[in-house]
Amino acid sequence: MTSAVLTRDTLVRNRSWVAIATTPVRHARSLLFTGSARAIQPETYEVHDFASWSELEVPEGEPSVSTVRLELRVPEVVVLSVVGGVPRQVLPFTRRNLVRRDQAQCQYCGRRPTTSELSIDHVVPRALGGETSWENCVLACVHCNRRKGSKLVHDANMRLMKAPAAPQWSPIFEVAGAQQREAGRPVVALKHWSPDRHQSA
Repeated sequence: MTSAVLTRDTLVRNRSWVAIATTPVRHARSLLFTGSARAIQPETYEVHDFASWSELEVPEGEPSVSTVRLELRVPEVVVLSVVGGVPRQVLPFTRRNLVRRDQAQCQYCGRRPTTSELSIDHVVPRALGGETSWENCVLACVHCNRRKGSKLVHDANMRLMKAPAAPQWSPIFEVAGAQQREAGRPVVALKHWSPDRHQSA
């Protein structure tokens, strides 16, 4: 059992089989063990409780989770048996997600240059105590970023197209493609992405 396996993502579906979150394998295993969730077998779509899941053989080359007595398949998808049990997912602040939120558009002049020509601007500069957050960061083209510098927006005689805010879309499908197998795609139906580290202007 490795820490890398335990931190991988498991897709969580509610009792109506609607995808609602992702959770680490470590937590998914606990949900399965306590009866709060059941594991879905990707090849057959069968639903298993902990006892029947522990009886399944681990396919060759597939990661597993070992206990004192058992070697368990890693649950890729679980369906909740009870309401609750999964923490609310928070979309991480990354450059990639910020580009998506601002639609690759400078929030001062409205231009859409190449992504390499877009930077992250702190509305309230860090020198004045501004934080790196959804509510204080926007995309800015090189020209606007230089014009604003370390000033406040009104001091630079500039105007934001809209007030920055946290995105409303859900991060439940933001699971690395490498963490899903071909057999699970009909059930998992996930979108692929690779998070980028944000770059501060």
